[in-house]
Amino acid sequence: MSNQRQQKPTLTGQRFKTRKRDEKERFDPTQFQETIVQGLNQSGTDLEAVAKFLDASGAKLDYRRYAETLFDILVAGGMLAPGGTLSDEMTCTEFCLFKAQEDVETMQAYAQVFNKLIRRYKYLEKGFEEEIKKLLLFLKGFTESERNKLAMLTGILLANGNISASILGSLFNENLVKEGVSAAFAVKLFKSWLSEKDINSVAGSLRKVGMDSRLLELFPANKRSCEYFCKYFTDAGLKELSDFGKNQQSIGARKELQKELHEQMLRGEPLKDIIAYTREELKKNNISEKTMIGMIWGSVMSTVEWNKKEELVTEQAIKHLKQYSPLLKAFTSQGLSEVTLLLKIQEYCYDNIHFMKAFQKIVVLLYKANVLSEGAILKWYNDAHLAKGKSVFLEQMKQFVEWLKNAEEAYSTKSEGIQYLKMYILIMG
Repeated sequence: MSNQRQQKPTLTGQRFKTRKRDEKERFDPTQFQETIVQGLNQSGTDLEAVAKFLDASGAKLDYRRYAETLFDILVAGGMLAPGGTLSDEMTCTEFCLFKAQEDVETMQAYAQVFNKLIRRYKYLEKGFEEEIKKLLLFLKGFTESERNKLAMLTGILLANGNISASILGSLFNENLVKEGVSAAFAVKLFKSWLSEKDINSVAGSLRKVGMDSRLLELFPANKRSCEYFCKYFTDAGLKELSDFGKNQQSIGARKELQKELHEQMLRGEPLKDIIAYTREELKKNNISEKTMIGMIWGSVMSTVEWNKKEELVTEQAIKHLKQYSPLLKAFTSQGLSEVTLLLKIQEYCYDNIHFMKAFQKIVVLLYKANVLSEGAILKWYNDAHLAKGKSVFLEQMKQFVEWLKNAEEAYSTKSEGIQYLKMYILIMG
């Protein structure tokens, strides 16, 4: 047997490899532009004719490849160079957004052209959003009138759901913000949007993409305050947006406060220091005591890893809440705050199944610690309770409430009632 390996047969001749870059494209951007411009010029100012032309051309032209060129032409009249200037004004069309009349009806008609086009060719949706983002970055390169038209159109498109509010991220560009372009553009945009939809719809769209908490970024760092934001948009005739911004700022402040409270408790800081800090924040951020007690309850209950056994978690909860009862007491000076706390306790015990049997014992503890009064407990029992676990919790509280009614009639002072409570607890176990 030969040790030499047998050679494999080889193919002779020349091999050609076709590369994608060598393939001739059907259109290049310039040819595409000329074709679109010619068709638009023939359609004239009749927007119905324009929409029909664009619809028919999609079957012959490569909209997918040249989406950016197409939208540049429809907005600015021709292809845009970086910065927002036209790359060749000689091959531009008179039909475009920037050369239209600056009024609501005209902008709505243009929005319909885009709407029909994208509805017909769904694959253009992403490219259209990218185009709007790019145009917003080019705002400094446009005239004031062009910016106004683009703002009005964008507001209508947002209202119609043609584009996502995430496109507003382009307005936070440092150069646009610094020169006041972003804020001025936002005024026109939100006026247009709010003329089509109410503030709740606008807020929902902003919240969906996380833009609700970023609106202050429309202003330079030295003007990035709730007061400046509210004044700017109120003066511009957008009080609805101003109030929304104020509310968002308040929500943000409450989240930060709750986070700080949670961390202070985990660090084991003295209760007197936590109370002093909380009172200061309550005053500074204009937070009501009713709102604050809900936040405190949430923070107190979030600092513990609770036992999963029902019989053990009650004992654990009583010990924990006894420690923090002075903090809860400091923010239940009003009957409404007490009822709010009772509702929070009810909700917590219902949502955390291991706490279902702990409700009555928690309420009795807080009554004994002077956090909850007879009046608040009776109010909760009679008509202020939630539907969550209602039958279970009312049944738990029935005997204690009967005792409270008797105690309320028999004892004129809270201290006398407390003495009797000790006796009640001994009997009830």
